[in-house]
Amino acid sequence: MVAGTASVTTSGADASGHRPERPLSVDLETATVAELGRLLDSGRLSSTRLTQAYLERIRALNSQGPSLNAVRSVNPDAMKEAAAADRARRGRGPHSPLLGIPVLVKDNIDVAGMPTTAGSVALARSYPAKDAPIVAQFRKAGAVIIGKANLTEFANYLTSGMPSGYSSLGGQVLNAYDISQTPSGSSAGSGVAASAGLAAVTVGTETSGSILSPAYANSVVGIKPTVGLASRTGIIPIAASQDTAGPLTRTVADAAATLTVLNGRDREDPATAANPLVGHDFTKDLSATALRGARIGVVAGQVPAAGTDNRALWDAAVTALGARGATLVDVTLDTSGHSSTVLSYEFKRDLNAYLARLPRNAPMKSLADIIAYNSAHASEALKFGQVHPLNSQAKDLGPDSEDTAVYRANRAQDLADSKDRIDAVMRDNGLTALLFANSGSAGIGAKAGYPSVSVPAGYQAANRRPFSISFLGQAWSEPALVGYAYDYEQATELRRPPSVINPAAYRCTALTGVKEPCAP
Repeated sequence: MVAGTASVTTSGADASGHRPERPLSVDLETATVAELGRLLDSGRLSSTRLTQAYLERIRALNSQGPSLNAVRSVNPDAMKEAAAADRARRGRGPHSPLLGIPVLVKDNIDVAGMPTTAGSVALARSYPAKDAPIVAQFRKAGAVIIGKANLTEFANYLTSGMPSGYSSLGGQVLNAYDISQTPSGSSAGSGVAASAGLAAVTVGTETSGSILSPAYANSVVGIKPTVGLASRTGIIPIAASQDTAGPLTRTVADAAATLTVLNGRDREDPATAANPLVGHDFTKDLSATALRGARIGVVAGQVPAAGTDNRALWDAAVTALGARGATLVDVTLDTSGHSSTVLSYEFKRDLNAYLARLPRNAPMKSLADIIAYNSAHASEALKFGQVHPLNSQAKDLGPDSEDTAVYRANRAQDLADSKDRIDAVMRDNGLTALLFANSGSAGIGAKAGYPSVSVPAGYQAANRRPFSISFLGQAWSEPALVGYAYDYEQATELRRPPSVINPAAYRCTALTGVKEPCAP
């Protein structure tokens, strides 16, 4: 058996001497929120049993077996939170779909009682005073915060040339579909954990590509929301102009349920004041007829080269969209940009603001402190250097400085290169969305602050590596994009779990009960 219907077996103790409990009647590698919710509501499964099963799965796959290294830390209170969810469910009143559902969040998001590290040894003991607002919203929904996901250090804003998924504190995250390939994006751990079923749903963050890129690399659904749909307070930042949190899940329905909880207004985050979707239930947008009447721009520069596996998958996706009733319009969109100082300027400003919110005993008070710590502990902290923090620290943030003047001009140019171009092509062609291959919408969408939804679209014939399509829209168009992604997903049903695509990596784990000899 490779995956089967049970995520935990009674095949004996694992390498640590821990004996797994009896099997579940659900496969956690593919289980959906709706499926788990039905089991929980019926009493056939408790949240405590479910949470324990996910912990068993993390134990078997994260640092053993394929050693995916997607999870950096487990919440010591996870089982208490699960027990509280079970008590709440016994009240039999209305509840969120995420009641009792284990959620894994990226380790740049504050969770009370756990360090928020961004993968940095400098922040290994940096504990926040309270939950980030988005975590508080998960708790209000009754979700179980099962732990934190590894990430590229400082959300991939430490240096150039560092592998995606690497951090000085967490080490290297591995792609569950192909260990030789990048897990991609800074939300690498969240993407891998979602793909391998190490939590029911996961949360990542994106500044430019860090949700959409791991979504396609790990064959999961990713939603990069409009900047301002979800609070960024209590999240270690790169740049407020572009930062956002978003779901990484195995299905569009799970992503919609997660986005519903993430959505909200926060007095400490001015970008959320403009959010017209507060209170919106994105699961109501899950329609198998959503594509009927849609006008979707096929971005010419996104079409893969003829004769490649990706081109065959792209053509099949376009055909499927047309068959569902969408009108496909060939368009040209310049996705290039100029050299911009926006991230470098805002990183110093926004990271210092985050650090100033921490308790008095926090180990780091400023970006300068982190740079100094890294320099003093270079052998463990700086395998790849710290080019970006050094450049950012050198910026003069004074209101009349030359750096500030350049930053303002660059930000205006970023919007002209992104928002203005997207708005023009959508207006001129009467479009409701734009279609991209893999994470092709990331750069231009990030600068515009616009939403994208990525959905699996198959696997390359030559090597079974994932391929995805993504839908980009204008601000606050998430309801339409979620509908398009869901309609396409339901029509094609192309996603396969890692144990099917890459079975060799999962043969010898505590989950399989393989009897023949395995490597020591």
